[in-house]
Amino acid sequence: MTSTPRYKQIEEHLLERINSGAYPAHHQIPPEEQLARDFGVSRMTANKAIRDLVQQGYLIRQAGLGTFVTDRKAESSLQEVLNIAAEVRGRGHAYRNDVLRCEAIDADDEVALRLGVRLGSPVFHTILVHREDELPIQLEERFVNPRWVPDYLTTDFSQQTPNEVLVAACPISDVEHVVEAVLVDEQTAAALGIDSAAPCLSVIRRTWSGENLISYARLIHPGDRYKLRSSMRGLGG
Repeated sequence: MTSTPRYKQIEEHLLERINSGAYPAHHQIPPEEQLARDFGVSRMTANKAIRDLVQQGYLIRQAGLGTFVTDRKAESSLQEVLNIAAEVRGRGHAYRNDVLRCEAIDADDEVALRLGVRLGSPVFHTILVHREDELPIQLEERFVNPRWVPDYLTTDFSQQTPNEVLVAACPISDVEHVVEAVLVDEQTAAALGIDSAAPCLSVIRRTWSGENLISYARLIHPGDRYKLRSSMRGLGG
């Protein structure tokens, strides 16, 4: 039987303290030297455990001050199209959603333009509120071209998210994101359980499978509950 590497033991210990609330957001964790002594390992091993948790977004180093627990707002990557249910569960939290709309409608000017269909064409339309431990973290309004995902409206969204349905029907090859800070109307604010004056993040997302434009979605996130991440690797400079 392969034993758990020592640095992983330190990671697991720190994660247990973070997830239990013993180390809340902004709490300073023990320094490397103390962790190395407590676990009987080298400082390099303790450093690796901390470095891994920094890369995962659980910790942040502040030069000259120490290492602190981050305020882990719900986070999504701008480089990928991820399943929000998997993101939430991956953080060890409970996921569910409320379906506010699930219908076929005629495309108006904006939807026709964004989805690349003729004005008045039938499109599928859903509005869901995604929740993490019952807290609303995203309102998703999505328009889907029925030509590519004909069974979309028959989905039980308590079992599959719109993302899962699209990926199963049409492997996603390209994604476009447009991000901006917005204020929302009272109906959207009520669905998210926030004040209408609270700042939000809006993400316009379009997804393609090969040459086919599959979906256009507007994702609204309460600004104090969500963050977006983008990273690029292999670039010089």
